[in-house]
Amino acid sequence: MEEAENVSAKSPQDGPGNPAAPDSGIAGKAAAGLPAPTNTRNTGPGRLLIAVYAIFAISATARAGYQILTKFNEAPLAYLLSAFAAVVYVVATVSLAKPGRTAFKVSVVAVLVELVGVLVVGALSVFDSVNFPHETVWSLFGRGYGFVPLLLPILGLIWLYRRRPSSQQA
Repeated sequence: MEEAENVSAKSPQDGPGNPAAPDSGIAGKAAAGLPAPTNTRNTGPGRLLIAVYAIFAISATARAGYQILTKFNEAPLAYLLSAFAAVVYVVATVSLAKPGRTAFKVSVVAVLVELVGVLVVGALSVFDSVNFPHETVWSLFGRGYGFVPLLLPILGLIWLYRRRPSSQQA
């Protein structure tokens, strides 16, 4: 019992960075009567996830832009799918970083679209290589990117499930 009192007591050395301080962190804000943050998706591992999505958004946009501007007539379907993938990555990046229930829903849709895209385009590029003479971000399940495009939406959906808004939030 004495240990519990020592942990909850605030010493003069406690500052905003000290976990024992009541005004630090989510619990401290709730204890102080402030509303708890509504977005915990962009904290901890979520920041890394958002960073990877941002890298893919930039690289897919650059790749699609280059392909469409320089050699669109060689593989229009593949290059348009690259552009679509770029848009999906941009939407996922922005919505993962934004707080709120609407941004959460947009994130779920974007990541699900990404997963379906990787699976469908990956399968089509294996079984119908005539229509995919050039690779896209999602071709061969993201082989050109170390299969990260296949793993990223799975990890994204797991993260979103674990960080879904509670039913009490507006």
